[in-house]
Amino acid sequence: MLISLKQMKQTMRIAVAFVFITIAIINISFCKGSSSAGCLQSERLALLRFKQDLIDPTNRLASWTSGHEDCCTWHGIDCDNLTGHVFELNLRTSPEKEYSTQAEYDARERSKLSGKINPSLVDLKHLSSLDLSDNNFKGVEIPRFLGSMQNLRYLDLSLNSFQGMIPPQLGNLSNLQYLGLGGILDVKSLSWLSRLSLLKHLDLVGVDLSNSSDWLQVIHTLPSLVVLKLSYCMLHHFPPQPVANFSSLASLDLSGNHFEGPIPDGLQNFTSIRHLDLSENDFNSSMPSWLYRLRNLEELFLSYNSLQGSMDGLGNLSSIKVLDLSENHFEGGMPVSFGRLCNLRSMSLGWVRLNQEISQVLNIFSKCLAEVVESLDFSGTHLFGPLNNQLGLFKNLKSLSLNYNSISGPIPRSLGQLSSLEILLLAYNQFNGTLSEIHFNNLTRLIVFFASGNSLMSKVGPQWRPPFKLQSLGLGFCHVGPHFPSWLRAQTSLDYLDISNSNIFDTIPQYLFKFPLTFLNLSHNQFYGEIPNLIPSTQLMVLVLNSNNLTGPLPLIPFKMHLLDLSNNALSGSIFHVLCKEMNKSKSLIQILTLRFNFLSGELPDCWMNWQQLKVLNLENNRFTGTLPPSIGTLIYLQLLNVRKNNLFGELPVSLQNCTKIVKLDLGENDFVGNVPAWMGERFSRIKILIIRSNKFHSHLPRELCHLSF
Repeated sequence: MLISLKQMKQTMRIAVAFVFITIAIINISFCKGSSSAGCLQSERLALLRFKQDLIDPTNRLASWTSGHEDCCTWHGIDCDNLTGHVFELNLRTSPEKEYSTQAEYDARERSKLSGKINPSLVDLKHLSSLDLSDNNFKGVEIPRFLGSMQNLRYLDLSLNSFQGMIPPQLGNLSNLQYLGLGGILDVKSLSWLSRLSLLKHLDLVGVDLSNSSDWLQVIHTLPSLVVLKLSYCMLHHFPPQPVANFSSLASLDLSGNHFEGPIPDGLQNFTSIRHLDLSENDFNSSMPSWLYRLRNLEELFLSYNSLQGSMDGLGNLSSIKVLDLSENHFEGGMPVSFGRLCNLRSMSLGWVRLNQEISQVLNIFSKCLAEVVESLDFSGTHLFGPLNNQLGLFKNLKSLSLNYNSISGPIPRSLGQLSSLEILLLAYNQFNGTLSEIHFNNLTRLIVFFASGNSLMSKVGPQWRPPFKLQSLGLGFCHVGPHFPSWLRAQTSLDYLDISNSNIFDTIPQYLFKFPLTFLNLSHNQFYGEIPNLIPSTQLMVLVLNSNNLTGPLPLIPFKMHLLDLSNNALSGSIFHVLCKEMNKSKSLIQILTLRFNFLSGELPDCWMNWQQLKVLNLENNRFTGTLPPSIGTLIYLQLLNVRKNNLFGELPVSLQNCTKIVKLDLGENDFVGNVPAWMGERFSRIKILIIRSNKFHSHLPRELCHLSF
C-alpha cells in the first residue's frame, strides 16, 4: 500500500525529533562529564602504581582503590567521554582561602601529598594536562621521564620544594602551552625553552637564574608567550640589548629580584602589557616617561623600591585598576592627576611620605573614584587632620588602611555607611571620642578591625549583638572596660584578639579558649582570678597575660603554643605539673616562656628535654628553690636564661655549656656556689650580658671569660 504524503511528513518529523533528542542526550552526557566508555584497564593500573609511591596523610586519594573500577570517577581524574582515555590528572592542593584561620591553614598543609613520582605516568599516553602543584615533594628531583609525555599541553609542578636542576628534557614537550616550575630549583641555561614555541604561560617563580645569562634571549624565542613569571629568581642584570616588540606578552612579573638603578628602558617595548610587577627590587630613579604611555596597563606594582621624584605622570594611565607604590621615596604628595584614574579599584601608598591632610587626599579620590574604588592603603604616609563625613562617599570600599598616621578627631558616623567594608585599619593615630553601635550597625561584612593605640572609648549596650563575624580585632590602649565586652561572645571566628591596656577589671571568660584563636593579648589590665583551662584552645600560638592580678597555679600549656607571657601576676605553686605531665612529653613547640615576677615556688623540674624549642626562659623574681637541673642543658636553642632573684643554690650543671647560643645569662641574687666555670668563656661565644652577682661563687674569675668578645 502506498504511504500518503501526510504520513511521510509525519514519519519524517518523528525521525527528526528522535535525532534531536539523541543529540541532546549526548550533549547532556558531555556536559556532565560522564564517561560512557569507562577507563581503560592499563591506565587504571598505571594510576594505582603512581599512587603506591605517594604519601597521602589525609587520604585525599581514597577513591583510588581496586573497589572503584572506573578510574574516570576517581578524585582528580578526567577522561575522554568517547574513548575512556585519561586526559587530565589534577592533584593540586586546594587553594588557600583569602582569609583563612590558622586551623584551616594547618589542615591544608597536612593534606599535601609527598613521596615520589612513579614513572607509570608515562603509560597515560593521552594525558594532556598534569597538575601536581602545591604539594610537598621535598628533596625529590623533577623526573626526566616527564619529557617523554609528548601530548602534554599543561604541566604545573610549582610550589613543591623540588630540588636539583630543571631537566632540559622538558624541552621535548613541543605541544606545551602552560609550564609551571616555580620553586627552589637551579638552572644553568634556559636554552631548552626555545623549543616550546606554543608556550603561552611560563612560571619560574623562585628558580635560581643567577647563572643563566641567556634568560632574556630565550624569552625572545617564545612568540606566543602571554604570561611570564620570574619573581624571586636572583636576577640582577637586565641585558642591554634591545628588547623585541613583545606584542603578545600581557603579564610580566620580575618582583623580588636584585635589579638596580633606573627601570630598564627595554620594558617600553612590551606594548600590550596589562600586568607589570617590578616590586621588591632596588630601582632608585625617577619614573621613566615611557611608562605613562603604556595605555593598556591595568595593574602596576612598584612597591619596596627606592623610586624618587613626582608621581604626577601616573595620572595618565587611564586603564589602571590596581596601583601599588608603597615603600618608596616619592616626593610632592598625592598629585591631583590621580583624580583622573577613573578605573582604579585598588591604591596602595603605604609608607610613602605624603605630608597632607586626610581630607585633601580623599577629596582627590572623590571625583570619579568614590563609588568604584575598593581598596585604599595610606598606612604610615604622614597624614594629619580630622577624618570627616566625606568618608561615607566611598560606598564600594572593602579595605581601608590608615594605620600609623596623625589623623585626629572622633571617628565620623559616616563610617557606618560603608556596608561593603571588610578590613578597617585605624591603629596608632590620634583619634579620640567614642566608638558606638552606629559606627558598626551596617558593617555586616567586616572581618578585620584594628584601632589600637588611640584614645577611643567603646560605648555599646550590654545587649548589643554586632552584625559582623570578626576574624581579627585590635583595641589595645582603647577604653573597653570596666567589664569584658559581652558582644565578643558571639565572635566565634576570632583568630587574633588584642585588648591590652583597655581598663578591664574582670575575670577571663572561659569561652575565649574555645575560639580558634592563635594570638591573644590581654596584658596590662586588671584581670583577676585563675587562668582558665587553655587546653581546648588547640590553635593558640601566642598568649600574653602579663601585668594583671591573676592568681592560682600555672595552667597547662597547649602543644602548639610558641609564646607565653604570664609575668607580673600573682601566680603561685609548682610548675612540675606543666613541665612534666605526660601530655607534654610529645615535645612542646614553645619558644618564649616568661614567668617573671610571680610567686611560683618549688624545685625546677628536670623535664626540660620536652621543651627543646625554647629560646627565651625568664623565671626572674619568683620563689624557686633547689639546683638548676641537668636537663636545662638540652635547650640548645636557648638565647636568654634569667633566673635572677630566686632561692636557687648548688653548683651550675656542666650540661649548661651545651647552650652555646646563649646571648644573655642572668644568675644574680641566688645562692649558687663553687667556681665560676671556665667553660663559660669557651662555650658562650655569643654572650653579650653575663650577670652572676650576689651569689656564693668563690675563687678567681677564670681567664677564659676574656674570650667573650661581645
